[in-house]
Amino acid sequence: MCRVLDVSTSGFYAWRDRAPSQRTIDDTVFTEHIRSIHAESDATYGMPRVRAELLDQGLGVSRKRVARLMRCAGLRGVSRRRGFVVTTRRDVRQRPAPDLVQRRFSADGPNRLWVADMTYVPTWAGFNYLAIVLDAWSRRVVGWSIGERMTAELVLAALNMALEQRKPRGVVQSRRNNAAKGQRGREGRSPSLIRWTCTSAWSVI
Repeated sequence: MCRVLDVSTSGFYAWRDRAPSQRTIDDTVFTEHIRSIHAESDATYGMPRVRAELLDQGLGVSRKRVARLMRCAGLRGVSRRRGFVVTTRRDVRQRPAPDLVQRRFSADGPNRLWVADMTYVPTWAGFNYLAIVLDAWSRRVVGWSIGERMTAELVLAALNMALEQRKPRGVVQSRRNNAAKGQRGREGRSPSLIRWTCTSAWSVI
């Protein structure tokens, strides 16, 4: 082994028999405290909270040291932030639809303009997707739908709820890059009821 590692025999035995340094001993003690705090938090605490608990216990330690010891021990916290999710994907090969409401998100009466969007809600188990339809006049949610996947059916379910609750008459306009694009006429709706626009709104005329 000494020949392979290119070290002297005396140096190897001196390293083997040498007592652990004070820093190594301190790291071992800190690691045990960190393991205990992490376990008591049901494995949810990350470096900031673990360090705060150590400071509360009178154990002064730097952020980098806690992060290093947690990494070496294989300990990780749980974060509700699970990255960035793109919920709008426009087909760049298609020409954008005209903006039929001209970015004017106000209405002079109920059921004249519905603003709609889809977003995501991070949870402990993963993402949930939420689609809503909002009446621009009353600012009231008139339709909504939630699911585990970002699908056209999710958007159509929110629109269908709004249509069932409000029962408007006329033409419904939706933005072109909505997830429901290409799904017009499903769920028993006539394709003639939906006309696409680049705005984030359904306008009931």
